[in-house]
Amino acid sequence: MFVRNFKFRLYPSYQQQKKLQNNIETCRWVYNKFVKFAQRSFLTRNDMNYMLTDLKQSEPWLYNYHAKMLQMVSTQLDGAQKAIIRLRKNGHKTGGLRFATHIQYRTFIYNQSGYKLEKHGHTDLLWLSKIGYMEIRKHREITGNVKQIIISKSRSGKWYAIATCENDNNILPKIDFKKAVGLDVGIKNFVYDSHGCVTPNPLNFKKSLKLLAKIQRKITRRQKGSNKRKKAVRWYQIIHERIVNRRRDFQHKLSTHYAKNNDVIFVERLEKLNMVKNHHLARSILDSSWGSFCNMLEYKCKILVEVPAKNTSVDCSRCSNIVPKSLAVRIHRCNVCGLVLDRDQNAGINILRRGLEIFRVTPNLSHIVNLPQELREVTPVEIRKWSMKQEKATKFIGSSSLKVELKNLV
Repeated sequence: MFVRNFKFRLYPSYQQQKKLQNNIETCRWVYNKFVKFAQRSFLTRNDMNYMLTDLKQSEPWLYNYHAKMLQMVSTQLDGAQKAIIRLRKNGHKTGGLRFATHIQYRTFIYNQSGYKLEKHGHTDLLWLSKIGYMEIRKHREITGNVKQIIISKSRSGKWYAIATCENDNNILPKIDFKKAVGLDVGIKNFVYDSHGCVTPNPLNFKKSLKLLAKIQRKITRRQKGSNKRKKAVRWYQIIHERIVNRRRDFQHKLSTHYAKNNDVIFVERLEKLNMVKNHHLARSILDSSWGSFCNMLEYKCKILVEVPAKNTSVDCSRCSNIVPKSLAVRIHRCNVCGLVLDRDQNAGINILRRGLEIFRVTPNLSHIVNLPQELREVTPVEIRKWSMKQEKATKFIGSSSLKVELKNLV
């Protein structure tokens, strides 16, 4: 059993937009009521649901809204409380719960009931309780059982419906380690794989800096509260949304390409929070968004494995000799075996080698650009039986949702 989300664009009428916005404001009002009491002591979901019943008695207008939608607010706050507790246990400094502003709170959830997806002629419609039918653009078919519908509003004013589906697919994919690749992500080149294929980094945010600066100057010159300032802010939000859409489009296409052509993908386990402490590279690292790219690979490919990143760029991929180099040196030159190639491709081959060693598969990398030859086919079940015997663990991610323990290389 695995969960998958399908996101579609909504086209509500003007009256329906007002109802959707009222739902968001009502959920935000209930959320802030819960936060007021949660700041004093921890509240369980049952406590908040009892509080919601009392609120409905004192505020009868809450009966005009879908009951399940209001109950999901307690689930959201319960998740926020548990996340804060988990971060504190891990040693992070966190504050308490904060009240949600109208800019921050932009979603509400219909869970288990109160929604229907129908098709009238050539038009797809979404029915929501207390709101009615709305046009929805289903650009692909939904697979699985729809468990809930999340309605969200973007900062630029667009409405989206996210269908959360459960799919019971017990067929385990067969893994061919001949179709394995190591990926090294970077700033200049977004991905350099072990086969020698390179994909330049588009750096969409960097390309839009001049336009963003121009819009920010307009916002600064406008009088606060005026319609012209609101219009300039809206354009600023639209530009940011376009940057996000371009980044997602690029990463979706690239991750789909690697997922279709490879069964096993090995990537580095990067400490991104430590990397962004370098103020010279922080903006480019965040603009690259390596984490979201790995998340896409996680649910698209058969197996995604993270290997330790230590010395992947320093070690020679042919003779394992250590060749120290700074970030400015882009070519790997080994003074022992004479290997000369791009440092990112050298890192990609080292990532592939380390990943295959985890599965006890001996790669034949005598020719640096050839694929591994001495490989075998296994299934995730075989991997799981073998990996449970290992003592240490490294992160393992698979589309079949198997969480297995693997031996750490460090």
